Amino acid sequence: MKSMLRRLLYLLALSPGLLFAAEVDGATLSLAWGIPFAGILLSIALFPLFASYIWHHHFGKITAFWTLLFLVPFAFAFSLHDTFAVIVHALFAEYLPFIILLFSLYTISGGILVWGNLHGSPRLNTVLLAIGVLLASVMGTTGAAMLMIRPLLRANDNRKHRVHVVVFFIFLVANIGGGLTPLGDPPLFLGFLKGVSFFWTIEHMLLPVLLSSAVLLVVFYFVDCYFYAREDELLPRDPTPDSPLRLHGTVNFLLLAGVIGAVLLSGLWKPGVAFVLMGTPVEGQNLVRDLLMLGLAVVSLRITPRQVRAGNDFNWAPIEEVAKLFAGIFLTIVPVLAILRAGGEGSMAGLMAAVTHPDGAPIDTMYFWMTGLLSGFLDNAPTYLVFFNLAAGDAQVMMSELPQTLLAVSMGSVFMGALSYIGNAPNFMVKAIADQRGVLMPSFFGYMGWSCAILLPWFVLLTLVFF
Repeated sequence: MKSMLRRLLYLLALSPGLLFAAEVDGATLSLAWGIPFAGILLSIALFPLFASYIWHHHFGKITAFWTLLFLVPFAFAFSLHDTFAVIVHALFAEYLPFIILLFSLYTISGGILVWGNLHGSPRLNTVLLAIGVLLASVMGTTGAAMLMIRPLLRANDNRKHRVHVVVFFIFLVANIGGGLTPLGDPPLFLGFLKGVSFFWTIEHMLLPVLLSSAVLLVVFYFVDCYFYAREDELLPRDPTPDSPLRLHGTVNFLLLAGVIGAVLLSGLWKPGVAFVLMGTPVEGQNLVRDLLMLGLAVVSLRITPRQVRAGNDFNWAPIEEVAKLFAGIFLTIVPVLAILRAGGEGSMAGLMAAVTHPDGAPIDTMYFWMTGLLSGFLDNAPTYLVFFNLAAGDAQVMMSELPQTLLAVSMGSVFMGALSYIGNAPNFMVKAIADQRGVLMPSFFGYMGWSCAILLPWFVLLTLVFF
């Protein structure tokens, strides 16, 4: 073990240069410090495909291994104090606000049950997808997807061709629909935590989200009409006969409104109160926001009848997986972000050159496509952070001087998370539920056939329109 650490330290070839608190001098860091971060992302991408049993039973241990592979050498190269400062900064400045939002949205949305069944016609399916799109930016893509996928599957369980319904659901509800607000998709909330205004996101993402949603809904309607018109499409017997839809646990909609209010409060209310923990300032408004969201989640658990959550097959496994994975991601991404902050003086100067004009201005088209393609095959939240920091790393600069670049990063990370099953957390969750309900979902590459055929041409048009 000691010899392995010595070899790793030799490979990293670092000079001690830790600046204040959790600020690392990225100009002194080699790319080898990014190996643990890349290891986590590749594990997320490859283990479910090639060793799914190992991943589902040991993903926490695998994530912990990569995290320690960063923290232990970091402690050797710098000091224990500096290592603890990095951990505190990653947890209190970014990870805890991020996971508390996801936890509260997941918990509260899991207390809303849509019960009953309707006939899965092209018109009804299009309406259900549109409702899911509208909810995604309020409840988050995870909450909206978990709320709407089961009613959609029940409505279509008397049809032979249902794969396209689930595929478009992933496109729209699990990804693009969450692009309107920081509540909708994890990358945008990370931007909010970095200082991007709540209303900036609404204003600038409104047209891309509405345009993309409208176009894909129209495409879906005609695709669904094609399959619905086939002579053998409807099964002789409907497994779940039509019955009126009923909503249970509606009080949770008020709690969701409370979450929105808490996020808005933290963006608008600046009491000027903060305490510093190992160099990391924890501002009063953010602490109040997080406590309010936790309180609303607890209230939801207390007041929602158990049978309502049972009807949603509610359990903690999805949020537990996200919590463990992102704890590792937020820690191991620290040196990667430091290198990006170093710009042309850092080890990623080549990446900087690929997305930057000779005069230093960002190439927005490249930001859109590079952020998007990496989001589609790694994970869109850390990818957003990487390119946000590559562009400027300062929210005020991005909003005022580089708005199109910020839009490119936002659109790429949110929209292209739909390119594969691993681009966004709800994608795999939706696939798993569909598999359980008897829908023979396409393989990893089969799904990509759908996404490339339908989404990539549209993303080319978006590039021409916006960049």
